[in-house]
Amino acid sequence: MHLRLFDVIVIIIYAVLVLAVAHLFQRSGRTDDDDFDERAPKHRALPWWAIGTSVIAANISAEQIIGMSAAAYALGIGIAAYEWLAAFAIVVVAKYVLPIFLKNQVSTMPQFLQLRYGARTQVTLALFWIALYTLVSLTATMWLGANAVHAVTGLSLTMSVVLLGLVAGNYALYVGLKATHFTDVVQVGMLVLSGLVMAVFALEHISAGHGLAAGFTALTTGLPGHFHMILHPGNPYYKYLPGMTALFGSMWVIHFSYWGCNQYIVQRALAASSVREVQRGMILAAFLKLLMPVIVVLPGLAAAYLLPAPLARADAAYPLLMNMLPPGLLGFVFVALVAAIIASTGSTLSSIAKITTNDVVKVLYPKVSRRLLVILGRFTAIAALIVAMALAAPLLNHWDQAFQYIQDYTAFLSPGVVVIFALGLFWPRANETGALLAAATSVLGSGYYALFLPEIPFMVRIGQVFLLCLAVAIGGSLLTKRGKSGIDPSGVDFKTELGYNVAAGLVVLCLAGLYWYFW
Repeated sequence: MHLRLFDVIVIIIYAVLVLAVAHLFQRSGRTDDDDFDERAPKHRALPWWAIGTSVIAANISAEQIIGMSAAAYALGIGIAAYEWLAAFAIVVVAKYVLPIFLKNQVSTMPQFLQLRYGARTQVTLALFWIALYTLVSLTATMWLGANAVHAVTGLSLTMSVVLLGLVAGNYALYVGLKATHFTDVVQVGMLVLSGLVMAVFALEHISAGHGLAAGFTALTTGLPGHFHMILHPGNPYYKYLPGMTALFGSMWVIHFSYWGCNQYIVQRALAASSVREVQRGMILAAFLKLLMPVIVVLPGLAAAYLLPAPLARADAAYPLLMNMLPPGLLGFVFVALVAAIIASTGSTLSSIAKITTNDVVKVLYPKVSRRLLVILGRFTAIAALIVAMALAAPLLNHWDQAFQYIQDYTAFLSPGVVVIFALGLFWPRANETGALLAAATSVLGSGYYALFLPEIPFMVRIGQVFLLCLAVAIGGSLLTKRGKSGIDPSGVDFKTELGYNVAAGLVVLCLAGLYWYFW
């Protein structure tokens, strides 16, 4: 048990603050995430700076901090590719994808699928997303959170999973499966602040009080093998980040799937009054992504330098580094991390409930009552949480890095999703048959590789499955009747203002400089 009395006091104060904010804004009738999604885009008018920060707030999570730090502990700064290359993906999505969504007044990704292809595509992908959120996102969140609770409190992993699940479930029910924007702001703000505390503390500790620059210099000198962005085939972690394949190939499928087709992210970007405003906000988000490795990668590198012996499980790196913090700071970082995990769990449960009711039940049974939808949504969310708690240890106990588990199994769906959205946006001939074939090929093809060709790096698998999905979707569309589409991509103005172009160029220059420096 590493927590002291001062830490416990900090935890209690933080918990009271978050619950008070949630209670206050629930009573005041503020709009929650679900209502926000359902409003017509023309009634949304968030300024560019709010859009940019909201997109990053939706992206950063406690499991990302623990998981990516674990990956940095094991394979080094190369894992920052997930952050840095995302900046360029954001720039591309803002220029070529979001203008189509805004012109057609698309407010959710399932709505786009229904308008562009039809109800079968909407329901099929909704079921895939429910399975993905339950078996991957929620399960990994429970496991990583339990590892943090276990390391700091000394409770067993099983007890930590149960305790975290019970608290997260009750929090979600208390907030009504809908975390308010204001509790999200508190959680994300404290999570970022706690990440900065960890980074500063680690560098000061490494430099023995001689400053952050001295600490970073000592870190790069002491761990030269951890400061290369491109991993070579001889590297034991090449299978997780296969060098040039990651840089010029499959990493982009992951990024465009997440930043261009992910409802949880794109809904924030669509909260703009105009295309120009959303593009300014997304440029801000791109620059913020360039800074994120300070919070999610640097602590893992510091752990590799400071922890005395190689860890049996890389996921323990961040929690063990937390234990080096002085009383008070440990309590703050710990409660910010756990509270963010609980809030993230609530958001995931809300997504599961909403997709189940809106994109499955209401589509299949249009006359279902609202009361029954509420009951089904809550039942599905609770069932998903129980499944995630039960499967957390069996699914993740043999994985060294939960972050890699998330990427590996999310990639079962991402190649097909990118093909479906890309063709739906830019190829009028694409139809529902092609979309359904792409979805099936993505899951079945990825499963075949995982079962029969496990030696192939998962990013190589993503690229090959993506090309297969593309061929199947095009072939299936050409061989079948052209369907009707409620999405009109014609007449969309893809021109961007001078400021956007200059900022996009700066993002590219920053990326080139970072890769050159850490090559």
